[in-house]
Amino acid sequence: MTDYTDLLPIAHQAVDLAQGIMRTMQPGVLTAKGDRDMASEVDYAIEERVRAFLAENTPEIGFLGEENGTSGATDGLMWALDPVDGTVNFVHGSPLCAVSLGLITENRSVLGVIDLPFLGGRYSAAEGSGAHANGEPILASGTDRIGDAVVAFGDYAVGAGAETKNRTRFALTQRLGTEVQRIRMHGSAAIDLAWLAAGHVDAVVMLSNKPWDTAAGVVIAREAGALVVDYDGSPHTFESEATIAANTGLLAGILGLVGGR
Repeated sequence: MTDYTDLLPIAHQAVDLAQGIMRTMQPGVLTAKGDRDMASEVDYAIEERVRAFLAENTPEIGFLGEENGTSGATDGLMWALDPVDGTVNFVHGSPLCAVSLGLITENRSVLGVIDLPFLGGRYSAAEGSGAHANGEPILASGTDRIGDAVVAFGDYAVGAGAETKNRTRFALTQRLGTEVQRIRMHGSAAIDLAWLAAGHVDAVVMLSNKPWDTAAGVVIAREAGALVVDYDGSPHTFESEATIAANTGLLAGILGLVGGR
């Protein structure tokens, strides 16, 4: 197994830059990206600054940003950045937003750093080295009964095909609601996966999979002991349709509920 821990300090420095911008800059003018989807000036400012920093410090590694796509080499290691995960929350003054920077190779996550600038949380992991929150080791929840589980659920769909996609999501919400202890919708994939790793929620169900959303959180959750899979229970990759995660005791039950989609 390749050791990626040497890249963690650089990832932390990049996220430090992003955190500083998010904490000090107002959202500014909003750019429409589609139906009920937007980017703020902060999204673009963070992505530009982090892209430049990583190009200077890791020129051999490609870069994928949510707002402006890829740059550099795209056939090996690649950074994947969501500059503001939870832009709608950020624009509305909610602290439920994050910076998410992951490292991808061969279609899988191998390193991640997630920062919650307004909640004081920094989550990180490198493959084979465990997961940490503010420097301290973390482990996923040991809850093994569906009725005791708090499940973080991804956002409902917007944009093209939203009506069809949301019929599936509404039905799944109903099934989960009759079985689990509580459903939580935080509006940030990075927060969902980081809080799964820290044991604040017991499972995550996202019926979507975008690399900038999940690249950091997937490896952090896995290194904390969670399993992260697709609809069919196969290991999660960036070709997966969904992002479903829980500990070994809960995963089968969660997949059973999701499977009726």
